[in-house]
Amino acid sequence: MAKIICIDDDKDILDTCEVVLQGQGHTVVTAINGKEGFEKAAKGKPDLIILDVMMDDSTEGFTTAQKFRRTETLKYVPIMMLTSVNETSPQKFGEKDGEFLPVDAFMEKPIKPKEFLARVKELLALKKEQVNVEGRTK
Repeated sequence: MAKIICIDDDKDILDTCEVVLQGQGHTVVTAINGKEGFEKAAKGKPDLIILDVMMDDSTEGFTTAQKFRRTETLKYVPIMMLTSVNETSPQKFGEKDGEFLPVDAFMEKPIKPKEFLARVKELLALKKEQVNVEGRTK
């Protein structure tokens, strides 16, 4: 099965991701912020990155996604961005944001296990050339 890193400052979200993903046989590595997540990903390349938008600051998820995309060994790892921003901000994030952000999917918190697992399966099936490396501005 896949090796998946979940990066979120909310322990409950990390625990939920871990239980749901491990229940499907995946190996899960967790981190509480972008710095720790990047370090763990760099040590053992994951097959998928699940990344929160707001952690130590309101844009840490975006800057961390950019850092993954600038790192050759992690550049083509699909990224799913988790967000509760839509509940706390007038800014709405969704699939259209993949046009300028280098992520492959967005999912609202709290996660719904069935929907979450379906999206994980889709992302794990992406070929290298399908990964949104630079934001799809075409």
